[in-house]
Amino acid sequence: MDFANLFFLLLLSLTPFPHRRHHPLTLAGADPTLIETTCKTTKHYDLCLSSLKSNTTSSTADVKGLALIMIGIGTANATATSSYLTSQLPAAAATTATKNGSRNAAVLKRAVLKECADKYTYAGAALQGAVDDVGMEEYDYASMHVMAAADYPSACHNAFRRYNGLLVYPPELGRREDGLRRICDVVLGIIDLLINVGGN
Repeated sequence: MDFANLFFLLLLSLTPFPHRRHHPLTLAGADPTLIETTCKTTKHYDLCLSSLKSNTTSSTADVKGLALIMIGIGTANATATSSYLTSQLPAAAATTATKNGSRNAAVLKRAVLKECADKYTYAGAALQGAVDDVGMEEYDYASMHVMAAADYPSACHNAFRRYNGLLVYPPELGRREDGLRRICDVVLGIIDLLINVGGN
């Protein structure tokens, strides 16, 4: 992990938040409408609904459980993208060198793909931190971790932008970036619901 990421995690651990004692949710599990009402509080209702209904444990989960399910989906997404990027590394040099006739461009693309793989690994780690935060009902910290996870793919995109004209941001990676960001948006919406209900 590079210095910037270590600094962020250190800053996160030292950041003071007003300490909330969250009360048990009045939205109990096993409510057949709970998934729908929860998803309506998020930015991406259809994504939230399809994601939660595809998980067999969601039918008996409370709102906190739904948040954890979505965080798990986000973690799996980030991990899969990191693995995908890592799988592209062996072919990157040969493919780019043939296309551009430039060994320097090939080496550069491989370095950027490695940087992006690392960013998605950090995103997965941030989401795992959010799991721990939600478990302890530290929802402010959970939100911070989820926002960090959503931001790491942007850092990957920016790495390609640094070499605009030499490297092209892959459309597949763009789809994966958008997918993780949307999942994180859903998680943040559910965490906001936890905060609002817990504060009543």
